[in-house]
Amino acid sequence: MIGLKELLWKEQNRLEKILIKTREELDNAPPGKLRISRNKKWVQYYHCIKGEKRNGVYIPVSEKKLVYQLAQKAYNEELLKLVRKRLVQIESIIDTYDDQEIEKIYRKQNKERQKLIHPIEPTWEDQLAEWMKEDYKKKEFQENSTVIITERGERVRSKSEKILADYFYQKNIPYKYEAPLYLVGAGIIYPDFTFLSSKTRQEIYWEHEGMMDDEIYARNAIRKIHTYEKNGIYPGERLILTFETKAVALDTQIVKELVCKYL
Repeated sequence: MIGLKELLWKEQNRLEKILIKTREELDNAPPGKLRISRNKKWVQYYHCIKGEKRNGVYIPVSEKKLVYQLAQKAYNEELLKLVRKRLVQIESIIDTYDDQEIEKIYRKQNKERQKLIHPIEPTWEDQLAEWMKEDYKKKEFQENSTVIITERGERVRSKSEKILADYFYQKNIPYKYEAPLYLVGAGIIYPDFTFLSSKTRQEIYWEHEGMMDDEIYARNAIRKIHTYEKNGIYPGERLILTFETKAVALDTQIVKELVCKYL
């Protein structure tokens, strides 16, 4: 699940963009308001400015652009009030809301008391343990391929994958290596690494594309990334990507930054 706080941040960001755009349009809007008079035969528009004619000045067809501007202005003014109101509400909730507050009630109990309590929802540790216990069949290795073993004692396909796996292991970041994933349009694929996000409780996938100077490999890598996207798994959200060529090695500093940001 996605935490409420993250959803509120996204909504706050969306509303702030609307606020900026609306203010800019209002700054450039003409003075006054629009009055619309309707009868059975036609619609007439009037430009009403405070202190001038009570019912406004008739707007001829030649000045139809003014009609649209005044209508847009009235809409923007109403929109601005709503956006400001919602931003105040969201900021108030963000200040006081904690996605983990239910779990924290359990955590603040002493150890002996925790043994007597059945949490209403599984704790993060319980969810992670269940996820790690799930059995899965890895992709098979070709005969005579190089044997590369990680610190965790599992076989991987490249030295770069070993660097990644060892780093995750050293940092106590639970992961699954080449766990199968079904994607529409591709069938079963095997992401290099799969993680469970403590924030969203969703799986995050890490693909290391290590031969990007090979034209066929690069083409297949791009096709795979597009397939992820078509299945709603986007880079920077639930898909982490690292790249490498013969001339450009895996940058471990970037790996550290990606781990800090997403894991």
